[in-house]
Amino acid sequence: MTGDVNILSALLLGGLLGLKHAMDPDHVVVVTTIVSRNRSILRSMLAGLTWGIGHTIVLFTVGFGVLFLKISIPDKLALGMEFCVGILLVVLGIPLLWKLIKRSKTHVHVHEHADSTHVHFHSHTQQHTNPTKHKHTHLKRSLLIGMLHGMAGSGALMVLVLGTMSNAIEGLYFLLVFGVGSILGMMVFSSAISLPFKLATSRSLKLNLWLQGIAGCISIVLGILIMVQTGIVDGLFDFS
Repeated sequence: MTGDVNILSALLLGGLLGLKHAMDPDHVVVVTTIVSRNRSILRSMLAGLTWGIGHTIVLFTVGFGVLFLKISIPDKLALGMEFCVGILLVVLGIPLLWKLIKRSKTHVHVHEHADSTHVHFHSHTQQHTNPTKHKHTHLKRSLLIGMLHGMAGSGALMVLVLGTMSNAIEGLYFLLVFGVGSILGMMVFSSAISLPFKLATSRSLKLNLWLQGIAGCISIVLGILIMVQTGIVDGLFDFS
């Protein structure tokens, strides 16, 4: 009975840790850069769902290798994956910032008609793209990003699993519950974070553009900090 209680407690801990894991700063920022482009709460929730699925698939696969095949995760590989997350944050942030810079500019065009001259002002804020194409692109992107985050966080999680579970089967159950927790957490978060962007769009496209630009700046800064931390401080590029 005591053993069953301990297992249930460990699984409950896994679910709660999964919820918390979804709220890690790099996860929050990277999903925000994706959700900021959506104008639908449902699409944002689907983006969070696909992120969680990709994240869980990788964690479960790595966990199976560690628990059953006794594969170890080298420290350099774990740091390398973290460094890739930093690169990803910068790559996702740059287009949002560039869109703010490019589309917020107002252009002046002068047209001459016979004896009169007309001056027209316009910006690129009103440009539209195919929403269906963007929907599929965002979901694929969310899935791949979730998989990368799964690889980046697998090392620390495997240490936790090996230290908590008494056998491999329990370890896989722990990872599964952890994955479900992270999926639910990201679905709730992505839906919530889409609200200010949706409200901004309904009021002013320019306000929505600025919110995207701010999200892009945060993503770039956090990405650079992660690269500095993993590459220099944690010794990824230290080959001495």
